[in-house]
Amino acid sequence: MVCLGNICRSPIAEGILQHNANKAGLDWKVDSAGTNGFYDGEPPHVLSQKVSKANGIDISSQQSRKLTKEDFKQFDKIYAMANDVLAYMKQIGGKDFDESKVSLFLDELYPGEFRNVPDPWYGEEDGYVKVFDLIDKTCEAIINKYSEK
Repeated sequence: MVCLGNICRSPIAEGILQHNANKAGLDWKVDSAGTNGFYDGEPPHVLSQKVSKANGIDISSQQSRKLTKEDFKQFDKIYAMANDVLAYMKQIGGKDFDESKVSLFLDELYPGEFRNVPDPWYGEEDGYVKVFDLIDKTCEAIINKYSEK
């Protein structure tokens, strides 16, 4: 799961998908990263933590990190939270960027529509609630899609 700073959207997505994968009995390792590295080592945004915790998911132990070229080799599937994030991922990956492994996150709910998960960074708590709900629905679709295989 990749967003810009790895403190708002992608930590929520990591927490929800890992929680749901565990519940479904799937042996998945879910991780998240950001493209800018501005918050390396910091925990998720306080509102990302609050909204996740209110939904039974504790993301407080996560730490922000920057996406690396090695991530394209290490992970089977990498989701970009938005189109601008995808563009930065291509720059970071360079020749190691593997288009077959990378998708826009919301393509799992809205195939081919190239939708972005809104960035709640500048907003209030209700924006984080909306983002959590959208990510939760998408993670459910991912679990259903890949657990069938």
